Amino acid sequence: MSSHQLLVRQVLRSAHKARVHDKVRAYRPYNVRAISSSVTRSATAAPKFKSTSTPPPPSIEPAPQREQSWLTNKVKSSPLLFSIFLSVARVLGYGSPQQFANRRALFLYNTLCATRADEASTFWREECALPPTFQSWFAITNLHVWLLTVRLRALPGPHGIQHVQGLIDHFFQDVDERLRAVLQPGVLPPRSSSPNILSAAEDGSHYPHSSFYTIPSPLADKSTFPSAKAYQEAVKLQKRSRAPEKLITRQMKIFKEQWAGMGMSLDLGLVRGDAEMAAAVWRNLLGARGASGIGLGQEGNGSSYRRAVNLVGGLVEDVKKVDVEKEELKDDNSGVHDFPPSENDRYIGYPELMVTLVSYIRRESLRLERLDDSAIMGPRRVGREGEGVQNLKWGDIENAA
Repeated sequence: MSSHQLLVRQVLRSAHKARVHDKVRAYRPYNVRAISSSVTRSATAAPKFKSTSTPPPPSIEPAPQREQSWLTNKVKSSPLLFSIFLSVARVLGYGSPQQFANRRALFLYNTLCATRADEASTFWREECALPPTFQSWFAITNLHVWLLTVRLRALPGPHGIQHVQGLIDHFFQDVDERLRAVLQPGVLPPRSSSPNILSAAEDGSHYPHSSFYTIPSPLADKSTFPSAKAYQEAVKLQKRSRAPEKLITRQMKIFKEQWAGMGMSLDLGLVRGDAEMAAAVWRNLLGARGASGIGLGQEGNGSSYRRAVNLVGGLVEDVKKVDVEKEELKDDNSGVHDFPPSENDRYIGYPELMVTLVSYIRRESLRLERLDDSAIMGPRRVGREGEGVQNLKWGDIENAA
């Protein structure tokens, strides 16, 4: 058997294994459709926000990069073998319209959505007073997923549906993995902190790392422990600290409701005007701060803490049984709540903040609308799905107004 025949057989075997790996990797698919009848207000955010000062970003240990195999290098170096590999990939379905849309959506999501919280972290933390939590990252990413969805829906069929579905699938797959990294440390391998998305994909993860929020530190290497027994104890302790699967499922349901609620609210604002759009941003992104009034700092026995309560979806089964007044005064360890009386001057800048956010949404929606469909969908060639994505990146948000 010639060397070329041997290499072709190994290419076929590797392609088959890659296909099986992709199926196994999607261990908990969240195939959320682009249209949902569930409408909710994502007023609650995540962990407690005690101070308005901006904490320094956490230091992240970079994950080791995986070296390319000899077979990958051999195929890339030979035009003939690379052509054979592409032909085999098409036979296996990797060149179908749905696959092109899914791969393009991956690059769009990684470049335009998943990294937006980190790119403008100062604005989100200081101007919007969003705490550096996973919930805040989700709300910011959700906003930009919606912005991109609006443009993808305008693509001619069936490309529009395929791209939207791919974007939403990647979003919720990424959310699932990130949530497990926070609540179930050690279950998934750590992501690379490299800004290069392609290198992050090569080390086992499709999605980029974020330093906007903090994740539990990975377990140290076994060689750093004084004994094998100490290492085993550390492994057991890490396993005991993991959240149960039931909690992951419940939180994913809440995120799905928040995604649907923000999308429907912003769609309505897109049609009705800037006032409706500002209200949607205030409820879904800023936690509806000040909805029950602004405290003036008078002396009193009452608590100055107040938060907005979401009465639709999530853990609420019967609204009539909920004491809203009591729940609003209960600290849920959330980072998004009304400003205390000592900081109520921060509400003065809210009108300007609303103008900035609405102007940013309108400007970016119009910019994407003016782009040709080919710029959105890309060249639709195997290996070139990421071309032109960098040219679609969002503009500056601080000076949007």
